Amino acid sequence: QVQLVESGGGLVQAGGSLRLSCAASGHTFTNYTMGWFRQAPGKEREFVALINYSATSTRYADSVRGRFTISRDNAKNTVYLQGNSLKPDDTAVYYCAAGLNVRPYATRSVYTNEYSYWGQGTQVTVSS
Repeated sequence: QVQLVESGGGLVQAGGSLRLSCAASGHTFTNYTMGWFRQAPGKEREFVALINYSATSTRYADSVRGRFTISRDNAKNTVYLQGNSLKPDDTAVYYCAAGLNVRPYATRSVYTNEYSYWGQGTQVTVSS
């Protein structure tokens, strides 16, 4: 079992920044590829970014590339998502997820069912 707890969400004006954190406990953190997903009201959960176990590979959704940065600190069992130049369309509940054997550049790495463990989510609201 892996337990994930997100934090850092909140209300921010368009053009602002937020840093989300996801603290992991349980199984060995470094075994897992970590992902961030988001879900806006009335929409399906969508992929945002992922980072492999050693932080040598990352992948981003087109909608956030160049504005968001995913990182991880394996000594602290924590993964981060830095969002800059935020837009109202970024408003959503953000979830972190952990998956074993998720290859960063495989097509299915952006699918929710590739990830076994999920946090409870943190709300990000971007006002215009």
